[in-house]
Amino acid sequence: MRPGKDSPYRLIALVLLAAGLLVLALGGYLSPVFSGVLQPVLGVQGFLFERFQAIQDFINAPADIARLRQENAELRSENATLQTQIIALQQQVAEIELLSALLDFARARPENTYQAAAVIGRDPSPFLHYIIINRGSDDGIRRGMPVVAQQGLVGRVAQVTANASRVELITDPASIVSAQVQPSEMDGVVSGSITGALSIDLIPLDTQIQPGDLVFTSGIGGLYPSDIFIGQVSNVRQEAQALFQFASVQPVVDFTRLEIVLVIVNFQPVDLTPLLSSP
Repeated sequence: MRPGKDSPYRLIALVLLAAGLLVLALGGYLSPVFSGVLQPVLGVQGFLFERFQAIQDFINAPADIARLRQENAELRSENATLQTQIIALQQQVAEIELLSALLDFARARPENTYQAAAVIGRDPSPFLHYIIINRGSDDGIRRGMPVVAQQGLVGRVAQVTANASRVELITDPASIVSAQVQPSEMDGVVSGSITGALSIDLIPLDTQIQPGDLVFTSGIGGLYPSDIFIGQVSNVRQEAQALFQFASVQPVVDFTRLEIVLVIVNFQPVDLTPLLSSP
């Protein structure tokens, strides 16, 4: 019977003990005790978590590497596509600028009718200077028609097929262009050479020309229209006992970078061969 009588007192004691512990805990008096008890448990938990994380990373590593490789390949492919698009856009911008310059040239000389043509080939011979364009007789191109670029004179059509033409550049050894030097307004003849260098001769000795003077077509001879820019005088030479003086000419057109040219289709060159060959 005694244990039964003590049970209410034990219960009250346990409640009071629990309440006391709760008050001590809320007051922070048991924090050192909890820290000492929980510290080993937290250490073991952290150790186990690190080992579990390492095992998980080891198991997932092949999949992560494969995913990273795939993402890297996708990024490289995307970068290559963007680079291709950038190059295409740059080419389009350059072509638009070139066409705009050609249009400005054509507007500056409205008396002429032009046919645009793309350069599709060049003569491989080191002794001849030709280009091939993608316009021919089907497009109204005829032999002897002058060819210009946005900067100035290129040459003239030498041979024609149905869909293509061969253009003799003014740098070709067989090319002869009647020209005029400005500002002296003295006429001369611009000729090409095997090396592609231009020179102007048949200039009277008493004519004052100097480097920097501009050279244009004169229209004499009927092979080219007048006032088409050819280039600039780079240096002047006077040889002893010579009847004329000579000058080197720097062409305004960069013939190595020609892409699109204009053919003057309404100009009819004059054939002086019968007059020159007659006695």
